[in-house]
Amino acid sequence: MKILALEFSSSQRSVAVVQPGEFHEAVGPSEPFALIEEALRDAKLEREQIDCIAIGLGPGSYTGIRSAISIAQGWQLARTIKLLGISSAQAIASQAQADGLRGRINVIVDAQRGEFYLAGYDLTANSACEVEPLRIVSAAEVAQCVAAGGTLIGPEVTKWFPAGKTVFPRAATLGQLALARTDFISGEKMEPIYLRETQFVKAPPPRIIG
Repeated sequence: MKILALEFSSSQRSVAVVQPGEFHEAVGPSEPFALIEEALRDAKLEREQIDCIAIGLGPGSYTGIRSAISIAQGWQLARTIKLLGISSAQAIASQAQADGLRGRINVIVDAQRGEFYLAGYDLTANSACEVEPLRIVSAAEVAQCVAAGGTLIGPEVTKWFPAGKTVFPRAATLGQLALARTDFISGEKMEPIYLRETQFVKAPPPRIIG
């Protein structure tokens, strides 16, 4: 299966074309379609040869994730293609595992409002297994993880916790995770990972002047 992976949940956006045994990745500040064309060109593939698009669903940059989802939805409308949504927190943990990090780690991502997304993983030579589900916590709760000896990793983690290790989710790693997945989803059902309830404020009725 030829997978196009889009990981736009952090400030380090990336696109990769992944097949069993090889990958081609484009990373940088370019606009999304420029990164897609670069990855396809390096892989010597045309758009119609892609079998599946894998999207990093976050948590992270809501705008970036929405952009990736929109591209996947439009692609599926134009062509018969499979879609997969994968946690960017899992991609971060798997990237750390591939980089040689071992033991208990805590993935943290900025959740705004002075809070953080936090998930715990156990990294071995062969796997990155979730041991604490993703949740939103305060900075004080993250500090407790540090005090307990857990290693903090994540995009820009050192901005808040200097002892942490910066690890970005990568499209190449996302694509490798997608190779083992079969839980495909239709584009209209794909949503960013956003643990807060969406709140809408009803506008007041219009004032009648006269």
